[in-house]
Order: sequence, then C-alpha cells, then structure tokens
Amino acid sequence: MSNFVTTTIRMWLVIAGLMLVSAGLASAGEPVAPMKNLPVPGEVFRVSGRTAFLIPAKVEPGKVKGWVWYAPTLPNLPGKEERWMFEKFLALGISIAGIDVGESFGSPAGRAQFTALYDEMTSRRGYSTKPVLLGRSRGGLMTLSWAAENPDKVGGFAGIYPVCSLASYPGVANAAGAYGLSSAQLQARLSEHNPVDRLTGLAKAKVPLFAIHGDIDKVVPLEANSGLMKERYAAMGGSMELLVPKSQGHNMWVGFFQCEELVRFVRTHSSRP
Repeated sequence: MSNFVTTTIRMWLVIAGLMLVSAGLASAGEPVAPMKNLPVPGEVFRVSGRTAFLIPAKVEPGKVKGWVWYAPTLPNLPGKEERWMFEKFLALGISIAGIDVGESFGSPAGRAQFTALYDEMTSRRGYSTKPVLLGRSRGGLMTLSWAAENPDKVGGFAGIYPVCSLASYPGVANAAGAYGLSSAQLQARLSEHNPVDRLTGLAKAKVPLFAIHGDIDKVVPLEANSGLMKERYAAMGGSMELLVPKSQGHNMWVGFFQCEELVRFVRTHSSRP
C-alpha cells in the first residue's frame, strides 16, 4: 500500500473519530441549538428550557419597542397563515415573539414559562412591558390565563376564534392532566383557572380586548367563548370589540388572518412602555 493511500486512510479515520466524539458529546447533554420554521425570518432561542422565537422589527432609537405575543407556539405554529399580519406588524415597527409551552391548556406550569418569556423580552431585551397578546384558537386559553394573573403587564388581547373557556375546550377531563389534577379536582377549582371566570383584574386595569370569531364554530363555539367573554366583560365596564363573520367556523378562511381591524387594534395598543 502506498504512503499516499495509507495517509489518506489515516486522515479519514481521524475525521471519523472526531465526528463520533462530537456525536457522543451531543448525546451526553451538550446543548443543541433549537430549530423552528417561521413564516417570517427571525431568531430562535431557548427560554426556561423551551423553544422561543422573536421576529424583530426595526425601531428607531429612543422609541418604545412594541411587540405582539403570539400563541400557540407549537412545532408548526405560527404558520404561513400568519405571514400577512406579521408583515403588517413589522411594517408598523411591532415585533412578534412567542414560546412553546406545549399543550399546557393555560395551566400554572405553562403560565410560569410564559412569565419566563416576559422577563426575557422586557428585562433582558428592552421590549415594552405591556405587549398585546395574540391568541389563535387554544392560544387564547394560554394567553388569557396568563393575562388574568398579570393584568398590569398587558397592553391588550386580540384573538382569532380564541378559546376563552377551559370547560368549552379542551374540556375539564382533557385538561386535568396538564394541571396535575383529577377531572373532579379541576372542576371544583375551575373558577381559579378559567379565563372567563377571571376577568375582574383585566377590567379594573382597563385592558382592551378584541376577537374575530365565526358564528358557526363547532370546535370553539362563539357563545361559550368570545361571546360569553364580551358579555361578562361589558358587565364589568370593560371594553371588547367582537367581529362575527357570517357562516364561518373553525377554519382557515383568509378573513381571519388578514383582518385589518385586528392589525389596527394591535397598532393602537402595542406602543405602551
């Protein structure tokens, strides 16, 4: 065997060995950069051990760094449907962020991870202390549950057919595991966790609400969610704008995701320091 061939073999053996060592370090707990496909380019990072994202807008020095807090941030969300409104937000100088808290259904554990993102965005990155929370479907349950505990940290809430009642979706029995409770225990303590039962603090803080919700939604019924929230919030003196597209259900109708009124609401309420 020639010296050239021998040297080449040795070189590849060294490279292979280095690759095995690298793989061994990764499997032994070396940090791996989180990955996520976003509808608009942004930064993906970890907060409290969870995957988070930030799509930063260009903001003039000295101006408030307003942001929209999107949920649910799951493996495939936000999706391409959100691209239009995300681009609208960015054009207005409003950033978008979120954190994947899994199927937490607004539980205390999920709310704690939300708080970790809030601290990251406000204390470490200098963003507004009063973001607008934007909940799509079960993302409404996540964001509203956190907002009910932190009304002084919310500039506003906007929802796209948002879940507002834990009893409506996913139902007490399906959510109990995320709360570390039995179905009977969660039912007995529902008023401690259910967003539509915890609106008082938001009303006192005068947090504005907005939702667009179809009138034939069978998955997240209008009457038990956005409709009920508007009724109760109005009775408390709170302000909520509710758009009800006719003959629309829990679907991907473009009007839900290209809603000028939603963009206007976010623009109005996202610039608070």
